[in-house]
Amino acid sequence: MHIDHAAMYVNDLERAKDFFVRYFSAEAGAGYHNPVTGFRSYFLTFSGGCRLELMNRPGMDDAEKTSARTGFIHLAFSAGSREAVDALTGRLRADGYETLSGPRVTGDGYYESSVLGIEGNVLEITV
Repeated sequence: MHIDHAAMYVNDLERAKDFFVRYFSAEAGAGYHNPVTGFRSYFLTFSGGCRLELMNRPGMDDAEKTSARTGFIHLAFSAGSREAVDALTGRLRADGYETLSGPRVTGDGYYESSVLGIEGNVLEITV
C-alpha cells in the first residue's frame, strides 16, 4: 500500500499551482471544474510520482494556521543535496517567503529548512 496523493484547499488556485510549478518543479495536470458546485482543482505531479491535489470551492473556512495544531502540519520536499536545499531556501527567501528554520542539521540528523510557503502553509525542504 502507498499514499496516492495529498490534497489541500487554497484560496487562490492559480497562484498556488504556479508556486509549486515554479519552486518545486511540479507538473500541473488539466484543471477540473464542476460548474454545479463551483469546485475547482489541479493535480500536481512531482518527480518520483508523488502527487498533490490543489482544490478550491466557494464558502471555504480559512482558519488560522497555528504551528502546533493537530492534523497535517507540513509538506516535505527532497531537494537532493545540501546545496539544493540552500539554493531553494535562498530563492524562496529572496522572493519574500519567510524562513522558519535552517538550513540546518536537525537533532535527528536531517539537513533541512522550513519555509512559510503559499497561503501560510509550512514547507520543509530536505536533502
